[in-house]
Amino acid sequence: MNDLYNELQTKIKQLDTSVKLLRTNGSDLAQKEHDYKIKVLEKVFEMKEEGTPATLINLVIYGDKEVAKLRLARDIAEVIYNANQESINSLKLQLRLIQSQLDKEWGQIKNE
Repeated sequence: MNDLYNELQTKIKQLDTSVKLLRTNGSDLAQKEHDYKIKVLEKVFEMKEEGTPATLINLVIYGDKEVAKLRLARDIAEVIYNANQESINSLKLQLRLIQSQLDKEWGQIKNE
């Protein structure tokens, strides 16, 4: 039973670490989303000033190297954030399973 309790404590520490990491990754994602949207807006105004027809701007804007680079950074940050969320969900499940096992073993000890 000590092994399960130690494993439970380890998983709780991992969950705490993952939640802190999620906060950091979430802030990073938000910043990258902000940077990307600002660059898109800047490029749209730049293209309008250059006389690019409005109907073409939406087709051309995402091929711009700066915009594409920021979009990629945003997408990567989003993948990392989502993976972090899945890791947290996995840890929660593992914690519930360990807790359930501990409850069963503790019940057996009480009944003896």
